[in-house]
Amino acid sequence: MRAGAHRMAELAYLQVARVCNQKCLFCSNPENGRVISWEEAVSLVDSFAAQGAAGVILTGGEPTLFERLPELVAYARKKGLPERMITNGQLAARKGFLHELAAAGLEHMHVSVHSVKPEVQARLTGNPKSLANIFKAMERAGREGVRVDVNTVINSENAGHLSLNVRVLAGRFPFLRHFVWNNLDPMMNRASLNPALVPKLRAFEVELHRAMSWLGAAGLNFRVERVPLCFMSDFPHRSTETRKLVKDESREIYFLDEKGLRRQGRSAWTYEKPARCGECPLDPVCAGLYQMGVYYSPEELCPVFTSAESVRAAVRGDAA
Repeated sequence: MRAGAHRMAELAYLQVARVCNQKCLFCSNPENGRVISWEEAVSLVDSFAAQGAAGVILTGGEPTLFERLPELVAYARKKGLPERMITNGQLAARKGFLHELAAAGLEHMHVSVHSVKPEVQARLTGNPKSLANIFKAMERAGREGVRVDVNTVINSENAGHLSLNVRVLAGRFPFLRHFVWNNLDPMMNRASLNPALVPKLRAFEVELHRAMSWLGAAGLNFRVERVPLCFMSDFPHRSTETRKLVKDESREIYFLDEKGLRRQGRSAWTYEKPARCGECPLDPVCAGLYQMGVYYSPEELCPVFTSAESVRAAVRGDAA
């Protein structure tokens, strides 16, 4: 923790199962067969609570495959840690599943939806029933009063219909309030085997702007990760990395692999930059280009003419 801080800057992340019931082509934490023990899960929750974490995000793999998930939700709540989970929504579609989690104290979940086109969602996840199950899960969450946010990985398959995604989802599920886009991380395991999925920045620039503009006009919130600020016109303050740099935030993540427990600080929010970025006023608050020159080209970057201080002010003034 930073000197003088009384609470961890963010929610802690806890992988509880590195098994899954889908085969997403770009999975960043693919199956390794590990499932956390109850003793280790309790110890980590105790540690996060002792450090003053604002809450804990349960993730994987697929966290719903951890058999004692309702018990863990209840235990975290007992320790004063509001919990969320990041899920593919497949088991959550089953009758009674979310009811049990909600009864244990779950109030918030992030559901991964990459396309509202069933055939695209099926191809990306290896599951022909993926989207239909997600819709059932969202309907059940709405009835249980569980808040649902949407996570989407930007890739070459959905780059041309990002705004369609948000219009369809927000129209069908009016209780949705928050969307997160993660530009594809091509270095993460399964994604490296599918390089054709890596999008050009220009391929999604217009659609991302349309999606952000639509959500902004609708009063809905959103974040974008691994997208340079020159591709975030009008919305640089909604960049996850920029917000963390401005607020000097860190987080703890427990991985169910050789990485174990890691604290991610400022260095985790900065990537590489070409020389031309030094001419951009936003350079001090921009993370740069992830995997520059490997999968993403620096030739796509260009200076913009927005002041860094105006972005800092927008971040500080944006409580959402």
